[in-house]
Amino acid sequence: MPFQFRKLEIPDVVLIRAKKFGDLRGFFMETYKKFEFAANGIEDQFIQDNYSHSNQGVLRGLHFQKPPVAQAKLVMVFSGKVFDVAVDIRKGSPTFGKWVGATLSAEGAGMLYIPPGFAHGFCVVSETADFTYKVSAEYSPENEGGIAWNDPVIGIEWPVTAPKLSDRDKNMPLLQNADIPFRY
Repeated sequence: MPFQFRKLEIPDVVLIRAKKFGDLRGFFMETYKKFEFAANGIEDQFIQDNYSHSNQGVLRGLHFQKPPVAQAKLVMVFSGKVFDVAVDIRKGSPTFGKWVGATLSAEGAGMLYIPPGFAHGFCVVSETADFTYKVSAEYSPENEGGIAWNDPVIGIEWPVTAPKLSDRDKNMPLLQNADIPFRY
């Protein structure tokens, strides 16, 4: 089996480790296998791939897509290292407003599965990072949403204190003021 699946403290979020097969030439690894993911409870149909390149200290998030185009995400780092976070924004969930995080790196071959109903963000902790993710619905600007990266009620322990943010991310609302359409 080329993958190991481990549910995190919020069990809907899954840390996945891919097995690398290496020799003197380099390595090979599978990054997704529909049957094996489905056998481990991840049955989303991924229909769009996204890629970002970011510099150290860049923080992107916390973002989500609202129904009817809510997205599950499968995120992975191809070079560098990031601290990746998912926040439960499903009203009525026993973990509403709680977060889980994982450090993902190219060397560690780790991926994070984030289902719909979670806000997602990451911070680059290496000099640069190339980050890719599969999503289960196409991006829709009119259905995008977000939460402030530094919401004190959520209390994410980011590895930076003064991140580099987009203007959009600087102006995201707190969770209590955000338009959250998700129900548990």
